Amino acid sequence: MYVIGITGGIASGKSTVARLLRELGMLIIDADEIAREVVQPGQPAWRDIVDHFGIDFLNQDQGIDRAKLGQYVFYHPEELNKLNSFVHPHVINEFRNRLEAIRASQPWAIVGLEVPLLYETNMEQMCDQVWVVWVDYETQLKRLMARDGVDREDAERRIAAQMSLDEKARRAEVVIDNRFTLDNTRQQVVRYFNAIKQAIE
Repeated sequence: MYVIGITGGIASGKSTVARLLRELGMLIIDADEIAREVVQPGQPAWRDIVDHFGIDFLNQDQGIDRAKLGQYVFYHPEELNKLNSFVHPHVINEFRNRLEAIRASQPWAIVGLEVPLLYETNMEQMCDQVWVVWVDYETQLKRLMARDGVDREDAERRIAAQMSLDEKARRAEVVIDNRFTLDNTRQQVVRYFNAIKQAIE
C-alpha cells in the first residue's frame, strides 16, 4: 500500500485534486467527511463539544451547528485550538482504522488522505509522500471570498488561522499549482500519479 497525503489551504483546490485522483482509481479518505461523523450526536467528540461550548451551538436535531461554531472559533483562536483538541484525535484514529482495513484487503492500493490540516496534526507521518495543492495568496483570497460570500477581512482571518500555503509547499514532495485551468491541474495530477504507479509497480 502506498499512502499520499493531499493537503493545501482553504479554497486552494484540495477537493478538486482529490476528485481527479479518485477518477484515476485512487482510494480517497476524506478528513472532513470523518470529522462530520465523529461529531454526530452521542459520539465522544460531540459530548466534548457540547460540554465546552454549550447547547447554543446545536441545531434542533441536536447536531452541531457547524457554520455557527466555525464562525465563532475563527474569531477566537484559543477556542479553535480547543475544538481541534476534541475532534482531531478521533479523526486520526479513524484514519488509522481505515488504512489498516485497506492494507488487509487491498495491499497494493494507492490511498490518498485528503486532510486540510495534515501538517498541523502531524499526519504527514502516516504518508509515503505529501502533495500540496498550491495557489498564490491573492488567488486564494479571491476564491474564498467568491466561494463563501465573505468579505476580505473575514477571508484573511480564515486563511491566517492555517499554516501558510507557501510553508506547506516547502515541506511537500509534490506541489500542484492550481492557479490556472482545470485541464492544467488535471495534467499535473495525471503526470504525478502515473509516476508513482510506475515507481511502485
